Amino acid sequence: MFVILDIAGQQFKAKENDTLYVHRLQGNVGDVVDVKVLMSSNNGAVAMNGSAKAEILNHLQGDKVITFHKKEEKGILKKIGHREALTQVKITSLA
Repeated sequence: MFVILDIAGQQFKAKENDTLYVHRLQGNVGDVVDVKVLMSSNNGAVAMNGSAKAEILNHLQGDKVITFHKKEEKGILKKIGHREALTQVKITSLA
């Protein structure tokens, strides 16, 4: 059985006991959050809508992403980097 989840505006395909890295969620480590299920499939039987529970395991930052901008005629060079704020969640139950 797998489900398509909607977490923080993104869609993820997951099974029970999977761990996912999603955009930063509100809540503390150990909290259980409700997640919207868009679709579930159980041996070919498809069902729409539902809910699931996910436990927050950790708040962390992703890898550094570096962007480089160059305007050749003006001689402008700009190097910018950022790290995405992420939350690690574990899917505990599917309904």
